[in-house]
Amino acid sequence: MENPIVAIGAFCLMPNHFHILITPLVKNGIEKYMQKLQTGYAMYFNNKNERSGSLFQGTFKSQHLNTDEYLRYIYSYIHLNPAKLIDKNWKENGPKNFQSLKNFIFSYKYSSIGEYLNNNFIITNLKHFPNYKENYKSKEEYLKNMVDDCLQYNT
Repeated sequence: MENPIVAIGAFCLMPNHFHILITPLVKNGIEKYMQKLQTGYAMYFNNKNERSGSLFQGTFKSQHLNTDEYLRYIYSYIHLNPAKLIDKNWKENGPKNFQSLKNFIFSYKYSSIGEYLNNNFIITNLKHFPNYKENYKSKEEYLKNMVDDCLQYNT
């Protein structure tokens, strides 16, 4: 996109919802982007499935991330959200099997985690966000830190 209106830091598409970490690059960029995203997807989905009407209930919800601690948590929350598909209580009880969680998260194709792990940023644009991953020696250490951030913030 030649003149982007937002920068995407992380995303995760789940079966019935999605999470996206964005920052505006222009005035009202988030609102404009979300309208375009939801309208475009509704048109695609309706056309593909030969239906009409809205897909989403109400307006999107947004929240200002005002601390680095909260931003780190949101990165973790977004990238670890698919873990709920294999263990819905993993945050309350901790991961039952870290290796299974790692394999599932790393292979989940509807998340920006793959862009981070492969340093191949197609949708995300780290220029406008802190690069927390650069502080870790391995993908496993990075994931372990995300799990720790997610669990610590919830307590």
